[in-house]
Amino acid sequence: MAFANSSITDIIATTIQSRSGELADNVMANNPLLSRLKQRGNVRPFSGGNVILEEIMYSDSSTNNTNSYSGYEVLNIAPNSPISAAQFAITQYAAAVTMSGLEMLQNDGKEKIIDLLEGRIRVAEAQLMNRIDTDLYLDGTGNGGKNITGLAAAAPDAPTSGTYGGIDRATWSFWQSQKYSGVTDGGAAVSASNIIQYMTALALKLVRGTDKADLIVADNTYYSLYVNALQAIQRVASQEEAGAGFASLKFYGGGTSADVVLGGGIGAHATAAHMWFLNTKYINFRPHKDRNFVPIGGERQAVNQDAIVKLIGWAGNMTTSGAQFQGVLIA
Repeated sequence: MAFANSSITDIIATTIQSRSGELADNVMANNPLLSRLKQRGNVRPFSGGNVILEEIMYSDSSTNNTNSYSGYEVLNIAPNSPISAAQFAITQYAAAVTMSGLEMLQNDGKEKIIDLLEGRIRVAEAQLMNRIDTDLYLDGTGNGGKNITGLAAAAPDAPTSGTYGGIDRATWSFWQSQKYSGVTDGGAAVSASNIIQYMTALALKLVRGTDKADLIVADNTYYSLYVNALQAIQRVASQEEAGAGFASLKFYGGGTSADVVLGGGIGAHATAAHMWFLNTKYINFRPHKDRNFVPIGGERQAVNQDAIVKLIGWAGNMTTSGAQFQGVLIA
């Protein structure tokens, strides 16, 4: 079957291709967590394999051979293997840009076609960005388990059970993230009068030497409570995150400091009544090197329609190499 205008397929392909790099940058800029990971250099493409492996280091008390000794005392040289890997599925996302033969005829001419394409590509890009932004806050079980393994899996409300990255949290305590519940742990629901106290308590649970939470992502509710808690004192904004366009403040508690950013706003992507405390040193965004918001394949023409379709796709996942350094504040 011939297209209504066969030259249009090349225009569509080159137009989408030229925007693919820009789309990847826009996705990073659309989410405060991804923006921070990009700043850290933690957007790490992978080249292949059936899963994404993330190396981890841990201490197993049953094999740890470290000990003090005196003189000629026999030393413990039993094998100690504190290096393993978590594994994450390769998730896939796609958005479609379509054009019918009639639309090609009605918009004959390269310039008119590009104008029409630009609008449709922008819509597809926005939908793809918003979908990934939403799924980054969830646990990956949506859409039959085909979604990104997001923050609700990396720092869940119940961190002592379940499997994450192929590792059973109930068996391996080093893989358990931290949780602080206002009602259960603090004795009262989270409010403007106690949120700073609760944030400090959780922040302290995440400190190990120089490791600490450096980014706090809040939903609309908890971000609002934190703003209200700061009304009576000088409000300190994060110049770095504010400069990137995000609603952001600073948190100083327990000798640590972190940027507090809004993960909600219009659409309220972040889960309600949640505030994630993240050590982004141990979080990575892992796109496939050949599927990082780029066109997928060639032109697709419907068998029984005068229309063509181009797909924009992404494949990869968000991974963690240190689950114990992540936490969440909940009701």
